Amino acid sequence: MNVFFWLIPLGSLLALFFTWLFYQQMKKWPVGNEKMVQIAKAVKQGAIAYLKQQYKVVAMFFIAAAIFFAFLAFVLKVQSPWVPLAFLTGGFFSGLAGYIGMQTATSASSRTAEAARHSLSSALKIAFRSGAVMGLVVVGLGLFNIFLWFFILRFILHYPLYLTTTAMLSFGIGASFQALFARVGGGIFTKAADVGADLVGKVEAGIPEDDPRNPAVIADQVGDNVGDVAGMGADLYESYCGSILATAALGVAAGLNTSGVIAPMFIAVAGIVASIIGIYFIRAKEDASQKNLLAALSRGINISTILTIILSGLIIYFLLPQNFGIFGAIVVGLITGIIIGKATEFYTSANFKPTREIAAQSENGPATVIIEGLSSGMKSTLAPVLVVSAATLLAFALPGGFQNPVLGLYGIGIAAVGMLSTLGITLASDAYGPIADNAGGNAEMAGLGEEVRKRTDALDSLGNTTAATGKGFAIGSAALTALALIAAYIEEIKVSLERVGIKFIEVANQIIPVRQAQFTDFMYYYEVHLLNPKVIVGLLIGAMIAFLFCALTLKAVGRTAGKMVGEVRRQWKEIPGIMEGKNQPDYISCVQIVTKAAQREMILPAILSVVVPIIIGLILGVAGVIGLLVGSLACGFILAVMMANAGGAWDNAKKYIEAGNYGGKGSENHKAAVIGDMLGDPFKDTSGPSLNILIKLMAMISIVVAGLTIIMPKLF
Repeated sequence: MNVFFWLIPLGSLLALFFTWLFYQQMKKWPVGNEKMVQIAKAVKQGAIAYLKQQYKVVAMFFIAAAIFFAFLAFVLKVQSPWVPLAFLTGGFFSGLAGYIGMQTATSASSRTAEAARHSLSSALKIAFRSGAVMGLVVVGLGLFNIFLWFFILRFILHYPLYLTTTAMLSFGIGASFQALFARVGGGIFTKAADVGADLVGKVEAGIPEDDPRNPAVIADQVGDNVGDVAGMGADLYESYCGSILATAALGVAAGLNTSGVIAPMFIAVAGIVASIIGIYFIRAKEDASQKNLLAALSRGINISTILTIILSGLIIYFLLPQNFGIFGAIVVGLITGIIIGKATEFYTSANFKPTREIAAQSENGPATVIIEGLSSGMKSTLAPVLVVSAATLLAFALPGGFQNPVLGLYGIGIAAVGMLSTLGITLASDAYGPIADNAGGNAEMAGLGEEVRKRTDALDSLGNTTAATGKGFAIGSAALTALALIAAYIEEIKVSLERVGIKFIEVANQIIPVRQAQFTDFMYYYEVHLLNPKVIVGLLIGAMIAFLFCALTLKAVGRTAGKMVGEVRRQWKEIPGIMEGKNQPDYISCVQIVTKAAQREMILPAILSVVVPIIIGLILGVAGVIGLLVGSLACGFILAVMMANAGGAWDNAKKYIEAGNYGGKGSENHKAAVIGDMLGDPFKDTSGPSLNILIKLMAMISIVVAGLTIIMPKLF
């Protein structure tokens, strides 16, 4: 084993060290006055209580799934015996990352608000470094878990390389499970609280956002953390691990041996180093405008990207010098992430025309605001689809995919790894958003004054843009990761055939050993083509599932928000003196209502995501499963982009009006924009982002139950 191999665990430990360092630096900042501390404490308690309740529900699903995977492994013997344990570790580390990120974000809000009393630059530094804790703990724990299983399976148990990589894919499903509940449950919580608070606060009562007289205001702030910190972290943890694991499996299939397997791990290390350096370049002047703040974030991300490109070139030169086109695929992935981010920024930032056009439509009322936002969201799909399409073709072609398709698929996988390699800083820019938002809420509730609120509003507005950019990045990375996972599914089929005793397959009247069969042979063997009705049916069901999933999550937000509205109205009616500031609302009851509702509402979408791939595999076989995965990817990717960008644009159009345009706060234009924002909230923070999980989780489920799909005809 080469001494350089130990750079992989060292890279993960480096990320975890800076996680600890940034957390300690945040804790040293003053927490503010007593009222600020009380507000922050209430938010933290609500967020942690929600997470604990969610983990209880998730634990039951994990136990049931682990028993099912054990049945596949030990009874039917169609899976590796290490699958149940690997599955549990994947979920554990994902949950741990979310918990650490949540603890940090909820501790940083009052400190950011306190820093904003003195300096915009200090407030930005605290908020972003605290967001970096989420980014670095995700990559640190993700890479450590990957290394741990590779080391155990390969060097302690001495598994063959192809069995090592396919078994490792199973821990990715644990991360997928955790991500599903974190994203869906957190998304329902945050947007039900947000919509409920806005509907009765801004629209009915005409009071400001984050007004302490609104009983839903603490639940709203809790929701920012459970949705955009823990939820987004789990989402990208899944993509990060999934892309590395899928690419490692494809490296074996492509004949790249150990070098091809560990190359994506080394690229992850390069991204960690580059992300840490880039974080230190993010700073702003005291009188910084929105444009200056965006430039500061872009500077850090661009520096990280350039450093990752340089380091990746060296890695490929030493590990895979015979195919330097793989380096080109990595560069394609990195550039794709930047372009998608810029396209998302254009369609969601108030600095650009699309969002301002939505704000202008507020002159005509909420109907035209909604129409303009939907139109803008649909139009915004053009650039990401073209960019991901071009990236897919380039990443496939550069390693020589048109001569050797498996190498091309490896190129697509490593492009996804490249895109996600700088996750330490790109996720930081997303997790920063809810911290800045909560800081603004803390400042409003504590009555810190107009100048402080002006600074926190500037940070919050920047956070809306970075959050939208982060969602675009997450969706784009999910598309590339899902493509790699679909390819890895074929590799799992190959291994599963051998497990059930099928050593040869017949392709074009030729008998071919399964171990020597190429991807194209399996496509022929299973009749995966567009004239096969099983593939077409799978495609249609996959596309439909994306819409059904969104319908369930949107309806869940609406039902839960309705309960929140009813509770706020009840308190205003039954508790005298709230509106006069003489009595404090019962914030905890609102948190409890939305927590219970979110836990209940997330179960049906979760079951749908897990059960559908299994049923399709049992009924339509391998051809139907591939159709399902392709259909859900194509439809889910485009739908997610539309929903995320439309939602982000509606939100920033509202904030553009609140900044004093088109009548400002309290005007009829503002009320129209608030209606658009309330529709956009579940679009951008619940249904849209949850589609990332859907397309990846269905691929992961298909991989783990591939053996069952193959053996089913023999059982009947």
